Amino acid sequence: MPKIEAETASGTVAFEAPAGNKLVLAIEDAGIDILHRCGGNARCTTCRVEILAGDPGEMRELERDRLAMESELADNVRLSCQIRVNDDLRVRVINQASVRGMDAGPRPLED
Repeated sequence: MPKIEAETASGTVAFEAPAGNKLVLAIEDAGIDILHRCGGNARCTTCRVEILAGDPGEMRELERDRLAMESELADNVRLSCQIRVNDDLRVRVINQASVRGMDAGPRPLED
């Protein structure tokens, strides 16, 4: 199983994730309160992560088009709802419900 290290506001959490699982679900299942306001549909960008190490896979059209609408994002910023875990990754979780004082949003579907 791929190993994930997620940097959060309160420190780094290391965990394993089933190959092919959505990164946003792996992060949430590890007990990290990541925002995903649109339910994992690449519409809101609240589930953004910064890829610090590892290969998150190719960016598909839906994610590329949505991120293109945002200004001044670094090249290593991705939507965790659109990444399928297939490699060890080190990421920084950008938006956490506990930090923002918001409800995380509906749990994204596995599809």
